[in-house]
Amino acid sequence: MALTWQCICVDCEDPKTLGAWWAEFLGWRITHETDEETVLEPPEGSPQDGVSPDILFLKVPEGKAVKNRLHLDLRPDDQAAEIARAERMGATRVDVGQEGGSWTVMADPVGNEFCVLRAFTPEELASFAASEQG
Repeated sequence: MALTWQCICVDCEDPKTLGAWWAEFLGWRITHETDEETVLEPPEGSPQDGVSPDILFLKVPEGKAVKNRLHLDLRPDDQAAEIARAERMGATRVDVGQEGGSWTVMADPVGNEFCVLRAFTPEELASFAASEQG
């Protein structure tokens, strides 16, 4: 039996608003939207298009109450710049008990945690490129 990872689902009270926030932050496109759900997909024609799972925001009656059991780890080219941009967009830094590390834990405008990781070093990128070639 083969399985394909289709999407990551995020429960929220307002799928349109939260979906729009994440679409802007990730630079993704909204491909379906109703009052009950919003679907995000990578930019059409990008290397992630058809590869990365969609993100589906689903309407639920209750707000977020506790720490996420699943969260996104995002790896930017410039960690400090992306953290600053997230904060300008309404995200906040949060403490979930993490210690040290090369990531910063953030929360979107409704409190869903996500991590902004450090950028890969040039050496790491070269190593990845070499391993893909063979």
